[in-house]
Amino acid sequence: MKRMIRLLTVLFVLAVLPAGLAGCSIEPHSVTMREPGVYKGTKDPLLALQNQQALIDRLKLVQTDR
Repeated sequence: MKRMIRLLTVLFVLAVLPAGLAGCSIEPHSVTMREPGVYKGTKDPLLALQNQQALIDRLKLVQTDR
């Protein structure tokens, strides 16, 4: 029984340790600073059409599960 617990402990450490160290890195990461309140993404085609019913239908389609 002790042998099984020891084996499971070793397997657990071998599985968790690399995953824990994967987040640590010496390499510098670049951060892109954006202006607050300014959306830089692509334009929504439905907003350009000002089709309110289509927007309401799309909202109901994706928000009903929440």
